[in-house]
Amino acid sequence: MRAEFKHKGWNEIKTNDSWAIFKIMGEFVTGFERMSKIGPCVSIFGSARTKPDHKYYQLAVDVAQKIVEHGYGVITGGGPGIMEAGNKGAHLGGGTSVGLNIDLPFEQHDNPYIDSDKSLDFDYFFVRKVMFVKYSQGFVVMPGGFGTLDELFEAITLIQTHKIDLFPIILVGSEFWGGLWEWVKTTMTEAGNISPKDIDLVQIVDSADEVVDILNKFYENYRLSPNF
Repeated sequence: MRAEFKHKGWNEIKTNDSWAIFKIMGEFVTGFERMSKIGPCVSIFGSARTKPDHKYYQLAVDVAQKIVEHGYGVITGGGPGIMEAGNKGAHLGGGTSVGLNIDLPFEQHDNPYIDSDKSLDFDYFFVRKVMFVKYSQGFVVMPGGFGTLDELFEAITLIQTHKIDLFPIILVGSEFWGGLWEWVKTTMTEAGNISPKDIDLVQIVDSADEVVDILNKFYENYRLSPNF
């Protein structure tokens, strides 16, 4: 009886996995259709836990506002913290403000600064990450946690392996990122696990002006287009 119960349970899991394909397809189709209309945008990543009175929240607002004033829109994960700050800056600058929300048991709720027609909801992290990469002209990475690191290193990996075209990856906050990137430059490089030229895929800055300067200089030489 116990073996039979286990067997039925496993079959049910496999059946659910098969039907999940259609939900995944639906998220991709909706994402592609809506994101293809937004125009050139820059994604801003960072901690959902950063409070509005924190210096990095205000810096993210400034970065986003400067970005939209230079003709780009802003994409965030749609939630609180740095994501809210990014959408707020885009809203204050009168630019495109996109939120790619994810259903989570904690932390995540959409923020009020997303354009009403540009708020998308996802159940799958991997679908959401495709949207970030495909429709972003650059990544601006503020201080954050594991999710921020996941998005950062996936973008670096895709560029390093030539799965997507080169685009700017900008870390904001040298006091936060400096130790990590020094470890990458020394320990990882000296171990032979990455090429020294991979270090140049990322730049570290401390101001909004530096962010837009990097973006503008890069796109003086490259055509703005979706990245896939």
